[in-house]
Amino acid sequence: MDKYTGKKLDGRYEIRELIGVGGMANVYHCYDTIDAREVAIKILKDEFLDNEDFIRRFKNESKAIAVLNHPNIVRVYDVSFGDMIQYIVMEYIDGITLKEYIDMQKVLDWKETVHLTVQILKALQHAHENGIVHRDIKPHNIMLLQDGTIKVTDFGIARFSSNATRTMTEQAIGSVHYIAPEQARGEKTDGKTDIYSVGVMMYEMLTGKLPFDGDSAVSVALMQLQAKARRPREINPDIPEGLEEITVKAMQKNPDDRYHSALEMLSDIERFRLNPGIVFNYQYPGEKSRSKTTENPRKSKPTPKDKGEESVPEKMMYDDDAPVRSPALSALKGIIISAVLALLVFGGIALYNDYRDSLPEEIEVPDFVGMSVREANEVSEGKFNFTQEYRYSAAIPVDTIIEQNPAGGSKKVQEGSTIELVVNSADTEVVVPYVNTTIGTDEIVAHLEAVNLVPKVLYVQSEQTAMKVDSVYPPAGSTMKIGSAVYVFISKGITKKPVAMPSIKGYTAEEAIKMLSDVGITDYTVEYDEYIEAGKDEVVRQNPMPGSEISPDYKVTIICSKGEHKDKTQTVLVDLPKDEKSEVRMTVLINGAVDQDNSKDVIPAYSPTYTLKFKAKDDANVVVLLDDQKYREYTVKYDNGYVELVSTYPYTIKSSATEAPTPEYVEPEPQTEYAPEVIDESNPSEVEETVVYDEEGVAEL
Repeated sequence: MDKYTGKKLDGRYEIRELIGVGGMANVYHCYDTIDAREVAIKILKDEFLDNEDFIRRFKNESKAIAVLNHPNIVRVYDVSFGDMIQYIVMEYIDGITLKEYIDMQKVLDWKETVHLTVQILKALQHAHENGIVHRDIKPHNIMLLQDGTIKVTDFGIARFSSNATRTMTEQAIGSVHYIAPEQARGEKTDGKTDIYSVGVMMYEMLTGKLPFDGDSAVSVALMQLQAKARRPREINPDIPEGLEEITVKAMQKNPDDRYHSALEMLSDIERFRLNPGIVFNYQYPGEKSRSKTTENPRKSKPTPKDKGEESVPEKMMYDDDAPVRSPALSALKGIIISAVLALLVFGGIALYNDYRDSLPEEIEVPDFVGMSVREANEVSEGKFNFTQEYRYSAAIPVDTIIEQNPAGGSKKVQEGSTIELVVNSADTEVVVPYVNTTIGTDEIVAHLEAVNLVPKVLYVQSEQTAMKVDSVYPPAGSTMKIGSAVYVFISKGITKKPVAMPSIKGYTAEEAIKMLSDVGITDYTVEYDEYIEAGKDEVVRQNPMPGSEISPDYKVTIICSKGEHKDKTQTVLVDLPKDEKSEVRMTVLINGAVDQDNSKDVIPAYSPTYTLKFKAKDDANVVVLLDDQKYREYTVKYDNGYVELVSTYPYTIKSSATEAPTPEYVEPEPQTEYAPEVIDESNPSEVEETVVYDEEGVAEL
């Protein structure tokens, strides 16, 4: 059995079972006896207690999660960094990993993939906004609850973006199947590194396969750096094209070609959810265009001059030696030529008339405005070809024809002619308008709604004055489908330089408040925990944890002890006289007062040991009486529950026989001398053998 299972950690956490084994730590399912809740505790393995790098990573994880508060990120309740044991107390997740779910399902439906990915991206958006890059996003570190909720875990190699931005190649930690190329090369890592890993997870969910797999980690890493993955739709044709484009964009090897933020990727997914038929037509450097282009096949032919040839003269030049033709021959030649020309002309006219007769009949253009495209096809009965352009109007239903060219009733055209239709469509693209960020939020929202975009207002820390518009995303001039979300970022106030949270545990509340003030933290609350034993007003916990980088405006929670002892349940084992077969009254005195819960009638022969349980706030004196005879006296120590037997008193066992009546005195005859036998009445067996009763109940000696 694992050495921790079944033990109690720091007198508070009951360790129930080992539920996970990682590279540097083990995870246990535990019960918090103070807060009465199930928790998960990650304990650093013993072999790494002297390894500064692993200790740094372990502490880094606790710091990273401590500054995060998001429903899709696992919560941290407590940490301990002692010399003998280091652990993190986290929210207990009753679920399975996303990797286990993918292995069971093989291929996920695209709607389910989008549902899970959106939650992961929201968690990463929150982490990135707080300056934390996860750097080990993979389905093994994603927990899936029974209700479909996602929890991102294991920030073991996460880093704060304000720290050093490079990781040496030999320290490029992370699963090689999901690691971004720049992380494998030891280059700069940022939020786009996590985006790449999300793209790989989407690829795996949609196709049931990893984009790169090999015999060794090195070969997979090389493929991450150099190889190009098959497009997801080549493996699973049921994947919508727009979702494939989102996946491929997230997996671009050049970080500049990826989504620049989780928010940007969420925006595209939102557009896709509104219109699953959307196609983004993303293009990347060095990639052949996937759109069809038509080139003019005609090429100008070189003229004779171009070929270096002499031009042909328009008139024949006759020299003096040319023969002279007769006039008759010339006339005959002219007649023949005229006949041939006439034949050609009349034949051509006849052919044209036949061609004209064979042409379709001209019909008047119907009026299709107000119809749907389906209705227009039904009305036309296949007599026309349609081309469609799209425009949006909120005044009429979607898929309704707004205009047509030629207009209905304006002219007659032949069957098979092409009619251009302008259709009201939600797929219509609009340009994000320029908005003056100095105007109010309501005006900006109105500008965006006027072009059928959906404004979403978010509040962020920025360099702007509080309640002023910081920025709009996507920026003005961007092309988007109608109904797409445009994010309006409103400043919550000028960003202040983050400060390191000091360690205030062990100080008084007054001292702790001064320490916070010294580093610029003025917003705090003081709470009391009546279950933790410490000096009055002594700080026993703090939130956030020591070393966390926080804004000076962050509200710090200081948890102090009331300085009061709480009741402890104490246990005393009383050895009763096992030879006593009769019922006796046991009275228990706790510090001189009768304890009614433990005072009762007992038969010692049946229960030779009795367990007393009582609660006390200090050392206790316990006295046990049997039938009002003082029997035992104990002292119980409050701190450790140690029981000391102070005094033992003798106990006289009752007779088990029925008490005999007093015999009638008979004066002995004078001649007989009688010396009555001495009977030990305390010995029931002796009484039974000596005393005999007659029919009238008189004892005979």
